Amino acid sequence: MSQVWGELDKRAVRNAKVLTADAVEQAGSGHPGSAISLQPVTYLLYQQHLRFDPTDPNFLGRDRFVLSAGHASLSQYLQLYFAGVGVELSDLKAFRTFGASLAGHPELGRTPGIEVSTGPLGSGVSMGIGMAMAARHDAALYDPQTPIEESIFNHRVYILAGDGCLQEGVTAEAVSLAAVQQLGNVILIYDENKISIDDDTDISFNEDTLSKFAAMGWHTQGVTWVGQDGYTEDVDALHEAITAAEAETDRPSIIALRSIIAWPCPSKQNSASSHGAALGESETRALKEILGYDPDETFHVDEEALAHTRANAAERARTFRSQWDNKYGAWRAASPERAALLDRVLAGELPENIASALPDFSESDSTATRSASGQVINSLADVMPELWGGSADLGDSNKTVIKKVDSFGPTDIATAMWHTSLAGRNIHYGVREHAMGNIMNGIAIDGLTSPFAGTFFVFADYMRPAVRLAALMDIPSTFVWTHDSIGVGEDGPTHQPVEHLAAYRAIPNLAIVRPSDAAETAQAWLEILRRRKPAGLILTRQNVPNPQRGKGSLSTAENLARGGYILSDCTGTPEVIIMASGSEVQYALGAQAQLPEVRIRVVSMPCMEWFDEQDVEYRESVLPACVTRRVSVEAGIAQPWYKYLAGGTPVALTDFGTVGSGAELFEHFGITTAGVVAAVRSELKR
Repeated sequence: MSQVWGELDKRAVRNAKVLTADAVEQAGSGHPGSAISLQPVTYLLYQQHLRFDPTDPNFLGRDRFVLSAGHASLSQYLQLYFAGVGVELSDLKAFRTFGASLAGHPELGRTPGIEVSTGPLGSGVSMGIGMAMAARHDAALYDPQTPIEESIFNHRVYILAGDGCLQEGVTAEAVSLAAVQQLGNVILIYDENKISIDDDTDISFNEDTLSKFAAMGWHTQGVTWVGQDGYTEDVDALHEAITAAEAETDRPSIIALRSIIAWPCPSKQNSASSHGAALGESETRALKEILGYDPDETFHVDEEALAHTRANAAERARTFRSQWDNKYGAWRAASPERAALLDRVLAGELPENIASALPDFSESDSTATRSASGQVINSLADVMPELWGGSADLGDSNKTVIKKVDSFGPTDIATAMWHTSLAGRNIHYGVREHAMGNIMNGIAIDGLTSPFAGTFFVFADYMRPAVRLAALMDIPSTFVWTHDSIGVGEDGPTHQPVEHLAAYRAIPNLAIVRPSDAAETAQAWLEILRRRKPAGLILTRQNVPNPQRGKGSLSTAENLARGGYILSDCTGTPEVIIMASGSEVQYALGAQAQLPEVRIRVVSMPCMEWFDEQDVEYRESVLPACVTRRVSVEAGIAQPWYKYLAGGTPVALTDFGTVGSGAELFEHFGITTAGVVAAVRSELKR
């Protein structure tokens, strides 16, 4: 007899397996295998281990559950249903259908109780590790007087992953950093069913997983449900392993669970055929018969088991919430300033004085926008205690280091250069761009701080899946990408982004902001923080002239918030409009100065996405339809500009870069004042 479960618990798990099969069968597609065999695992977590409140899915003190193996979404949806977290039978019946609340893979914002959008394998592991890092930092920021394990802001992150997750490189990056960070609040359950779409994973994956994790510094345990006497579903052993992992507070923990996919389906268990397709009518009927259900009945609910699970979840929540709420009230009374900070951050508000905290670049000499960004970060850090971030081993190059503060991490990873603490605000991601992006996403999802992360723009390709997820989830992740063009120079074309601006502008709901000078860089940071949306800040290695402001209020850098604006205008209706972003704006202004006989308007276009959001009247005032002679200037491929060019001329790159200084490369490729002048003259002949 199980020490963990009674008969009603067993009935609830059997019911969840049957409902999983019915939901996939009705949808006509899905991934039933893992969702069926994982129901005992997720049931154990939701009914015995996770601290959460079914009536308040966003309760601040909750533990987080991340289903990295997102294809097994029904293993989570069913437990949300049985716990009473806003999922009902009608939702299960509509699984994977148009407009449904239950998508094929979990989506943040679509379903109550879902913490993060998962599906791309390994992304959940890395974002969960970000959540765990955030919890540690939250406790140090808001509750520094309390030991970390006793703080109301610290919580556990339970991650459920599969064979595919552990094969993805992003997982290796993230779990390596989790070990360095000694994240004792991470518990990773690895469902080792050894089946993937190509069937037995021995064909491609034969690692000794626990030895690998132990070598990195993880606490490791193994549980097998595959015994000599048959399949056991030994939940007591899994419960004991989870309990031991919860007691391990100095290291992240992994539990390798040897399971059988789709158990107890009679013919499709332990096979790839159950992974990504409905079981089929005959197999579904057979599964129901094995589990004691009427094969002719669909979506049958064991009402007694359902009442039991919902009552248990509610009672556990009442007990935990009562304790947590009392501690929270005492903390607010004892820490009014930190409580005010928490209230501001939760409200999505910035400090009232934030604009005045920005550096004044109006009198400065030429400055690389990456350097200007570094000054802005440090100025903002003084008034935003919640601001923190880092880079992929490029802190000095990306200018992402917050000065005179600790680096984030346990004290024993400090070096001669970097002092560490959990209150530290500099994150050292190492050369792990993909994991960095997803870890930052996890921090952003946590919601109690404002994170940023940087690397060279050309290496943004390593983290593109994480950027896409940030945009999909609509979370305030700020990607700081420096060395933005052929201006990188001597490192050669491997380090010179050419197609990257176009590629990242193609991602929906992602703002790509490429300021032209230091003043625009300051305003770019301010607007990104105000909007609380995913954004990429694209910055130069090389110095650019500053200021580049024309005359009149229309040209103030504050207009960057509108995405595009008139930087320098002519008298009367323009004959030609020159549009540019970033370091190339100087060449647009240079061409205007060299052609005083031509009525030229120069438009700075730091963010196409923000400009496209403006009303028709504003966009027409900047780019009047009657002016069709237009030139765009940008050191990348021209594709994004054609929607504004009206048949005009792009000054752009059509090939990869080459070796030489940045100045030599701009000259070689014709992205210069002379090149823009030639394009304007070509337009005048058109």
